[in-house]
Amino acid sequence: MSQPDKLSASERRAWRALLISAGVTGALYVVPFGDVLSYPLVLLSTLAHEMGHGLTAMAVGGHFESFKLYADGSGVAQWSGKPSRLDRALVSAGGLIGPAVVAAVLFFLGKWARMARVALICIGAALVLALVLLIRNVFGLFFVGLIAGLCLWIGIKGSLRAAQIAVVFVAVQLALSVFSRADYLFTDTANTANGPMPSDVAQISDALFGPYWMWGGLCGAVSVGVLLGGLWLYLRGARTR
Repeated sequence: MSQPDKLSASERRAWRALLISAGVTGALYVVPFGDVLSYPLVLLSTLAHEMGHGLTAMAVGGHFESFKLYADGSGVAQWSGKPSRLDRALVSAGGLIGPAVVAAVLFFLGKWARMARVALICIGAALVLALVLLIRNVFGLFFVGLIAGLCLWIGIKGSLRAAQIAVVFVAVQLALSVFSRADYLFTDTANTANGPMPSDVAQISDALFGPYWMWGGLCGAVSVGVLLGGLWLYLRGARTR
């Protein structure tokens, strides 16, 4: 009878990073003031969402003009260009699936400690660039500056283990946000600090065809598929046969 293969050191680290991240996340739901402690994670999800809008706008030939992040967890990305109806729909969808895409990429990179370190440094540098070029309100400058500093500090000064845990922890939070904020996929109005405005799915519906909830369901399915793919890549090989 064959014996199970032993996990390599890298694979053991990957499992530990995932278990620690999941354990800390679970603790946030049971410890006193857990909702307060998880508040920055909500803002992180909004950051990924709005950056998804802006980067998709750039991908379809537009210009990412500015981004504002508010203390209530909402945000607004401004972009310009001469988009087609399909381009407008893609930009709206880019924000909806943005957290899932970022989570999938971080799961994939977080499988290796050294790649996790590189990922943190790259994210920190990209956020510093966003601070200079895109962020247009005080709260957004403060929060994005804080995240950029943490990423750079852990990536440069922290241990490989700390970098890997940090990357996987963020991936877990963004993955959970796909489900915890899924109600936004099925509403036609977004309430922001600037007042109510058409939701992303309502804008997709206006640009293309069909009811907004149909596009919400489709974006949700794509997000879950992307997320599961990233998690599968993370766990692939980090198992015994």
